[in-house]
Amino acid sequence: MNAPLRLGVLGCANIARSFVRDVASSPHVQVVALASRDAAKVRAFAAELSASLRAPRLHGSYEALLADAGVDAIYVPLPNSLHAHWAAAAAQAGKHVLCEKPLAMSRAEARAMFAAARTAGVMLLEAYPYWFQPQTGDLLRLLHGGAIGEVRYVHAAFGFPIAKPQGNIRMSPELGGGALLDAGSYAVSFVRLAMGQAPTRVRAEARWAPTGVDIGMTATLHFADGRHAQIECAMDAAVHRRALVVGSAGSIETEYLNHTSEEPGGNALGHLPSLMRVRGGTAGPAPYEAVRSACGSGFRFAAEAFAGVVVSGDHAAIERAAAASVDIAATLEALAMSARQRREVAVEVG
Repeated sequence: MNAPLRLGVLGCANIARSFVRDVASSPHVQVVALASRDAAKVRAFAAELSASLRAPRLHGSYEALLADAGVDAIYVPLPNSLHAHWAAAAAQAGKHVLCEKPLAMSRAEARAMFAAARTAGVMLLEAYPYWFQPQTGDLLRLLHGGAIGEVRYVHAAFGFPIAKPQGNIRMSPELGGGALLDAGSYAVSFVRLAMGQAPTRVRAEARWAPTGVDIGMTATLHFADGRHAQIECAMDAAVHRRALVVGSAGSIETEYLNHTSEEPGGNALGHLPSLMRVRGGTAGPAPYEAVRSACGSGFRFAAEAFAGVVVSGDHAAIERAAAASVDIAATLEALAMSARQRREVAVEVG
């Protein structure tokens, strides 16, 4: 890559602060523009991030950012309910799109977003930061290399507490809040990664907050070949993030963290070491083997991977990711319906 991919950031969400900070040192990506629907807010946002930005152009509307000819791609960190509209709008404006998870509120939205990108000839990629961690690459090499045989069962969990729920967008049904879309989307994406396909049916049980969002959920996912997986997510529990992949000849445990550090106590950004270990064999206790992977910010890894496929025109990689994203959106939609209706729900795939 001879020149960095020029990124514009749509909105001033808290996650955008971390994204801008973490990609600032990348030679492959440069944040060149910021936008908010409030001109004063975007000026304050830019001032706050001045150490991570090099004279960015500031826009007082999202439309102005999309019209900026000096921007190659848009990073979308908006509330979940706004992803579909603004990702499609960015694509129609000729911008590549890196969109925060969960990509969409439904399978239909996800399919429409990718259709818009294909029609415009641009690339759309869902940004689960852990997807782009070297540890995840090592996990896939182990699975595809037969380190634990054939995958039989997956369990993935992710939860955290919301200290001040009042006013938090995660507590708003209208903005796509709830534990499933926020934390559960990570667990569902991990299951899709390890299984390599979407489930055919799901059964979910949820606990509900007074605002109407799910504050916690547990679910079983059934696959066409008889395998199954389980997920758990919560927004009222201690921080936890673990996954277990059990195969015919061993198992793998991982924390699948978004951001990682080699420092045992964590680094200045709060990034911690991420556990991944493999246990071979099928009978009796066996020692675990720790897997050491390169560390860093998942935001930077994601942004640089996105820049790489854009510059190289790697549409095959984008289509593989798109298939996974549509499967994830379909699974999340079925899980939400199952929890609401308290019944098993079929997953519409493809």
